[in-house]
Amino acid sequence: MSTPASATAAVPFVPPLGVAPEWLAEHTETLRRAVRAGRFHHALLIHEAPGAGGEWLAAWSAQLVLCQRGAQAPCGECVGCRRVAALQHPDLGWVRPEGESRQIRIEQVRDLCAELALTSHAGGYKVGVMTPADALNRFAANALLKTLEEPSQRTLLVLVATQPSRLPATIVSRCQRLRVAAPSRERSLAWLLAARGQADWNAALDVLGEAPMLAAQGDPAEVAAIGAESRRTLDELSRGEGDPVAASERWARSEWPLRLLCFENWLTERLRAGAVADRFLPEMRDGPYLSEHGTFLNIRELFRLLDEVRELRATLDVPLNRGVAVEALFRRLAGRGGRPLHGVA
Repeated sequence: MSTPASATAAVPFVPPLGVAPEWLAEHTETLRRAVRAGRFHHALLIHEAPGAGGEWLAAWSAQLVLCQRGAQAPCGECVGCRRVAALQHPDLGWVRPEGESRQIRIEQVRDLCAELALTSHAGGYKVGVMTPADALNRFAANALLKTLEEPSQRTLLVLVATQPSRLPATIVSRCQRLRVAAPSRERSLAWLLAARGQADWNAALDVLGEAPMLAAQGDPAEVAAIGAESRRTLDELSRGEGDPVAASERWARSEWPLRLLCFENWLTERLRAGAVADRFLPEMRDGPYLSEHGTFLNIRELFRLLDEVRELRATLDVPLNRGVAVEALFRRLAGRGGRPLHGVA
């Protein structure tokens, strides 16, 4: 299975452009008005919640300026729009990490900037999209800066990032910023049904979080099955049940990125639930857990675990012993590493 969390295909996935997400309507109308008024910025920074539609909006923006029908742009039907939807337009460059890499490298940026400096094939705009832009390494970001500072006429650069704070301030300051928040579950389900058809999308979103564009890339039944098994493992370990060694070996063998995403979402849900239910200690104490009132979740340890899971997800292209790495986290979760997450009165 090719899951959303593990997809690193050479051909980028762009969700169906013909099915417009309702939650992006305000952004598309803002950009359309800017083009009509002649105030369209040469660089857009789309700050998206993971899987909320940043790449869809980037591709739509490319259609907006490359459409052949002027006032009707983007029509979605002309040759220009269809080529953008297929990522085959000669005036569109789409840059993302290649192969197993998690970084956008300087050679990729230089090639894109050189292409943007050339005359347009269609006599109009040249468009470059970088996603995720927060994967630009330091050298690649420096190479991009010159094009942002001195853009060619009728050039559009679109950067899609979930963590724009990782980008240099010199890049962020030269872009018009669009914030794409995660949609409601109702809107996500409506879009997935229209774009991909009938399926158990709700179960897939329970695994992936409010990330409909991620859900659209995979088989929802398989995502839901892996997510349910992963959550069951985490629930058991958090109760002191199960075998951390066997679980870590199983996780390391298959669907590693998706399982780590499940782990991150599982921890996030417990942090939110604990805060709402007021189950966390309101004051500082020496002990690692509460001495009364039943089970207690240690908020400090949960946040620490969450940070370490995110760090592990950020090193997916680094050679490491996955089993050993996640086993250490499982032992902590199970209270067998000297820092228990749970205490029982």
